[in-house]
Amino acid sequence: MSAALRGGTLTRGISVQTRTTQRDSFGQQVLGWIELKQVYAAIEALTGSEREAAMSISTDISHRITVRYDDIWSDPKTVATYRIVYGTRLFNVNAALNIDEANRVVELLCTEGLTYG
Repeated sequence: MSAALRGGTLTRGISVQTRTTQRDSFGQQVLGWIELKQVYAAIEALTGSEREAAMSISTDISHRITVRYDDIWSDPKTVATYRIVYGTRLFNVNAALNIDEANRVVELLCTEGLTYG
């Protein structure tokens, strides 16, 4: 994919969330999620050959989510802690690829399903 996006391709409203820890009324740590940002995206399931290529990053990648570049995607270690919420579906972000290093388009390689609470 090139670093340019055609109009009308990012049509799905998604929520980007990060993990947080808080203390409950008994002083116990409780894991939760907070929203970082709402953005528009394109969500697509990977085909067989795309999935095979993505397995070099992680063996369970199932979807590619395309978004516009934002600074929240710049640190790979932090991005790996994000999740995407689209309606009732949850996607764990495995990697964020800054296409052509142009800071315009980012492809998120994701696994669908709840794996980190």
